[in-house]
Amino acid sequence: MKASVTKQTVLHKLGIDNFNEMQHATSSAFETAEGILLLSPTGSGKTLAFLFPILQQLNPKGSKVQALVLTPSRELAIQIEQVWKKMQTGFKVICAYGGHDMPSEINSLKEAPALLVGTPGRIADHLKRKSFDASAIRYFVFDEFDKSLALGFEEDMEYITKQVRPAALRVFVSATASIVIPEFATPKNLTVLNFLKQEAAVPAVEMLTVWSDDKDKVKTLFELLCTIGTEQVLIFCNHRESVERTSSLLKEMGIEAGIFHGGMEQMQREQALIKFRNGTTQFLVTTDLAARGLDIPDIDHIVHYHLPSTFAEFTHRNGRTARMNKTGTIYLILHESESIPNYVGEAPPSFALTEKYKVPKPSAWGTVYINAGKKEKINKVDIVGFFLQKGKLEKDDIGLIIVKDHNSFIAIRKKAIPSLLKLVRDEKLKGKKFLIMEAR
Repeated sequence: MKASVTKQTVLHKLGIDNFNEMQHATSSAFETAEGILLLSPTGSGKTLAFLFPILQQLNPKGSKVQALVLTPSRELAIQIEQVWKKMQTGFKVICAYGGHDMPSEINSLKEAPALLVGTPGRIADHLKRKSFDASAIRYFVFDEFDKSLALGFEEDMEYITKQVRPAALRVFVSATASIVIPEFATPKNLTVLNFLKQEAAVPAVEMLTVWSDDKDKVKTLFELLCTIGTEQVLIFCNHRESVERTSSLLKEMGIEAGIFHGGMEQMQREQALIKFRNGTTQFLVTTDLAARGLDIPDIDHIVHYHLPSTFAEFTHRNGRTARMNKTGTIYLILHESESIPNYVGEAPPSFALTEKYKVPKPSAWGTVYINAGKKEKINKVDIVGFFLQKGKLEKDDIGLIIVKDHNSFIAIRKKAIPSLLKLVRDEKLKGKKFLIMEAR
């Protein structure tokens, strides 16, 4: 017995007109293939490409996990879970990852989800604890599997693969062509769907070189950001320490820049991304952790403060801009002593910095936090109504609203935040009093 959710229903829930060629091809391959290697550019809709055919094959009467998706990062796992929930499938999904409360995950898994999404380390841990039964898994997806291998998850991935029955359809998903599927996971017959050749048709990206007179390139970065102005910029460094140092030095020069790297607590990471997405933060300094799987469609500029060691990471970084048919600009900040990697080829055209620059004005937006979300029956309409009526805000004072399971984040014009917090301090939202504060 198959799921009854139709293609048109899913398209309507996601707000899109139709599947693209890659998504159609993937759905067809699910019906006949023993194994699938899906290669498609960043931002092309790979998540929906494998979630929809899985949905079509799920058994509504199943009592065990029927599909498993492994991802290299918490952020990508959460994003896949959000897409599934937005599809309103009627099937339970659980997201499991390091840093999440283990007892809560174990308790949730007592009533098995149809779809389980998680990082290799956490999924392997659950299997060892026997938190769920893998015997009924029919679809096993390795999303961004090359990144999982690069991060050292091979042992966990091999362990998980041995627990899933060989007959399960294995689907390997990547935006990089030069990858090798590990022997322990390779199916006998592999159907390859390669859509990377279409990258040439991806919206225009301009690549430029910014030459730095100093080996320490912070001053050049500062001048570049002043030249760019107030548009969103993602700045890539190769190490966590560099991220912290670069952000601190920019702050001393008058530019507030957020940070994002694997050494931060999960809540800190989530807030950093939310504030960047809603416009509170205009500049975000990050490691390659932000190179994949982030759902931020409007990044105008990518800056390589440090160049990565591989072409794959260079490609993934650059894929954060020019998404959804938009354009973008990529900057390579180089000192004359630095050699340009072979994967770049010749240095892109030079970009001249503005001689008379002004420090970009801080964002007009701030972020307000509420410690209540979907699990507390709070939605966007509730929040808007509450802030308009009790907080005396105007509609234009409210920006992007993100409601998660147990908390919500609302972009509010900075000038309106002090009076808002004062007015709602003792008020109840849907009959209950919650913590409402500015996210720092």
